[in-house]
Amino acid sequence: MVVSHTLHEFADGVAVANALADYVAAALAARVERDGLASLALSGGRTPTRFFEELSTRDLPWDKIGVTLVDERWVRETSDRSNARLVRQHLLKGKAAAARFIPLANDAPNPEAGLFAVNESLEELSWPLACAVLGMGDDGHTASFFPGGDHLEEALDPEGTLGLIPMHAEGAGEPRITLTLPVLLAADALALHIEGMAKRPVLEKALGEGPATDMPIRAVLRAERPLDIFWAP
Repeated sequence: MVVSHTLHEFADGVAVANALADYVAAALAARVERDGLASLALSGGRTPTRFFEELSTRDLPWDKIGVTLVDERWVRETSDRSNARLVRQHLLKGKAAAARFIPLANDAPNPEAGLFAVNESLEELSWPLACAVLGMGDDGHTASFFPGGDHLEEALDPEGTLGLIPMHAEGAGEPRITLTLPVLLAADALALHIEGMAKRPVLEKALGEGPATDMPIRAVLRAERPLDIFWAP
């Protein structure tokens, strides 16, 4: 089966943030209208700050929307490396402050010790996700699917039954925790948000031949479902 992904190209980061916010808002609104509740999983890092700011202004029934992360570094929220901190600062304000936020890290010493409690907290959200927004690193990782990760094959298993997995990898820095590929692929809407000229050749390489374990974003690109790619230089 050949899946046709849609590449949305924009002039700059402001334009792509605005368009992605509209895309996510539409997916959330549609699910709330259908089911009464909706859940969103977001990626952290440097890229999504403007997108979070835009999304926070959208007129949505935020009290019916749950927000979590695609993955997280196992750090406290006081750390500049915390994705949860990024979400709280740039998304959960104004109208969006009414959303229910479920972070992926807690006070346990490592993701293995904290995994059960995080899984329990995620049960407060409605599943499957209404929308998931992925990012992509220069090494071709997405979520915390890192090349050389200790649980990479398990996380990428399309038939896997686990929704959340710890991950340790040389390129990851801190220990991580991540939603698995089947959970992300089950989302009503699935977007890849990338910015910068350097990311285009990475994307082109990922669309080519080679094992998914070398560039884990390939597992998403090769899945039997369309992906919306949002890019700006």
